Amino acid sequence: MSDKHSKQNKAKAEAAEESAEIMDNVPEATEEGESPESIENAEMSEIEILAGQLAEEKQKVEKEKKEYLFLMAEFDNFRKRTVKEKSDIIKNATESAMKGILPIVDDFERGIEANKSTDDPETLRQGMELIYNKFVKFLEQNGVKPIESTGAEFNPDLHEAIAMVPVEDENMKGKVIDTPTKGYTINDKVLRHAKVAVGQ
Repeated sequence: MSDKHSKQNKAKAEAAEESAEIMDNVPEATEEGESPESIENAEMSEIEILAGQLAEEKQKVEKEKKEYLFLMAEFDNFRKRTVKEKSDIIKNATESAMKGILPIVDDFERGIEANKSTDDPETLRQGMELIYNKFVKFLEQNGVKPIESTGAEFNPDLHEAIAMVPVEDENMKGKVIDTPTKGYTINDKVLRHAKVAVGQ
């Protein structure tokens, strides 16, 4: 009887050993029921996805960088072109103004030559007036106009007070009494303030 009982115990022990060996060879399951191999595969696919996203972002950054550099180059070209155009406008305006002055210079030269052959002051005065009128007309054609000052209210935007003159007439207080140096505007902008004496 004990022999039979011993054989049964031995058989149970062998069965338990075989079961343990089988369990050792079976891949260990995770809490979620996944094997380590499937976890490794999942991690690899996630890395591949992230690598793909990184590559896409790099391409976007590279594209935006190229677009930025292109825009910067365009802006720089625009700036250079604008500076050149502005310079050309100023140059052309200066040339135009100088061309307008040359006939007046010619008149002055003729007047100087005429002065050598005449002693008549009236002839000289008339010649000077003609040249002066021609010059004033040239200034007007180029938008330059004199500032009317004498008798006008003192205006600091147009006038520069160089003297205060006592006046008896109350109506002349705060008004321009005299204009030693005329002022000018160009296209309604003050080119030079008129230097004036103001009544007080």
